[in-house]
Amino acid sequence: MRKEILLSSLLVAIAAGGQQTGPVAFDGKQWWTYVKVLADDNMEGRNTGSDGEKRAEAYVVEQAKASGLQAAGTNGFYQPVKLVESKLDEAGSSFALVKDGKSESLTLGDDLTLSARLDGGDVEAPLVFVGYGLTIPEKNYDDLAGLDLKGKVAVIFSGSPASIPTELASHAQSAAERWKALKAAGVVGVISIPNPKAMDIPWERIKGNRLQASMRLVELNETADEKLGGYFNPASAQKLFEGSGHSFDEIAALGANREALPHFALKVSVKAKTTIERKEIESANVVAKLVGSDAKLKNEYVVVSAHIDHLGMGEPVNGDRVYNGAMDNGSGSALLLDLARSFKEHPENLKRSVLFVWVTGEEKGLLGSRYFGLHPTVSRRAMVADINTDMFLPIEPMKVITAFGLNETTLGDALKKLAGERNVQVQPDPQPLRNIFIRSDQYSFVRVGVPSIMFMGGSPADPVLEQWLKERYHGRSDDTNQPVDLVAAGEFEAISRALVVDVANASAKPEWKAESFFKRYVAEPDLGK
Repeated sequence: MRKEILLSSLLVAIAAGGQQTGPVAFDGKQWWTYVKVLADDNMEGRNTGSDGEKRAEAYVVEQAKASGLQAAGTNGFYQPVKLVESKLDEAGSSFALVKDGKSESLTLGDDLTLSARLDGGDVEAPLVFVGYGLTIPEKNYDDLAGLDLKGKVAVIFSGSPASIPTELASHAQSAAERWKALKAAGVVGVISIPNPKAMDIPWERIKGNRLQASMRLVELNETADEKLGGYFNPASAQKLFEGSGHSFDEIAALGANREALPHFALKVSVKAKTTIERKEIESANVVAKLVGSDAKLKNEYVVVSAHIDHLGMGEPVNGDRVYNGAMDNGSGSALLLDLARSFKEHPENLKRSVLFVWVTGEEKGLLGSRYFGLHPTVSRRAMVADINTDMFLPIEPMKVITAFGLNETTLGDALKKLAGERNVQVQPDPQPLRNIFIRSDQYSFVRVGVPSIMFMGGSPADPVLEQWLKERYHGRSDDTNQPVDLVAAGEFEAISRALVVDVANASAKPEWKAESFFKRYVAEPDLGK
């Protein structure tokens, strides 16, 4: 009898396709193999819409097919995304400060950079310092209240007051949300000064990247009527405050601690010219699916996303022109490929379907994910969650995970439980001034009501990761010659897979927390449907 029971159990297991019953182990090796291909010099830095990005996407499609994924785009595995590319003609552009009738020309690159994403043209206008430049009615907070801003250029110190929760503060600082209030107040342009305590990369690297093309969706211009945009070097920022009775050092000291900032008219005005060259280009998202097993729940989708684009090519630095983007975001794109491979080699009885989305244009302002959010290739209401991976940085042992949006939805609770089972701590964003919540693609899903989370290995405040940011982020050295901890990568992959499986098989969908600001964006019907 005992032999019959054992034999019966064995036959059931065989009939089930040998499905995985325990946690799947990853050693990081195949993940790193994928990264090496995506970050190879042959991909030329995967700039949005470039031939290099197209080669990378073709490789992703090839690997998706090999892992048994089905096409889920509007054109096979692809979802075309039409973009407007804008490039600054720096020789035909200028920026000067005017005080008491005297004009001081500033040096583009050294003193500031100009945005090519905006309308451009000639601007002569007074300057007004508006603190953080935020309007958040839900917290009775308004930096613009009582200020005369019609026809003026707003000068903003990047950041937010400590009284505003991290994710809400980030949302309010997004270009679209901030411009709504500034435009309504009559502002014609914005000059932003980065907080020296929260800069990801040194000014010299910002200067070196300043002529990268800007882009927006053809169908959507969320900063329409903004004539001037500048990003001011903190080392030159005192020029803006001369004669105002305030100093930039005073402002920076307050902002470093997220304290309240003053608001006042500046004694200098601006005279600027921005010359911009524009053309339409086409890029694409790559979309694939793994169909679930439950007759009803297979029509719901757990989205896993990562951006495949990076910065492309630049002026040579020690002979190297390629922004390889191994960690940013070869790491996340490779993770999706490795998850797909693992589901083929170790099948799971997933009730819901899994939608794999490699988005374009993240480096240009989350454009691919924004387009996908507005035009999903499945019903928006069928997407129960987005689990996004961006630059997860396995460069030291995996002891801590930092999650962005951790306390906004029940996804955070599930992540803490699953990571805790592997003795990995999960923490919220320890550096709110960096606004990471709005700087990666899960934010595009949040904006259309899909419960979303993005997490990375380690803590951005850890000295090892801080050093990585200073030395490699958006630099030529983010390549496959850098040190990597494959054990840590494997641990991160295992936790990511466990979360996907948990959401796919849970009886209840992830939900927004009652106190979350973003629950108001509960998915609306798809555009055009």
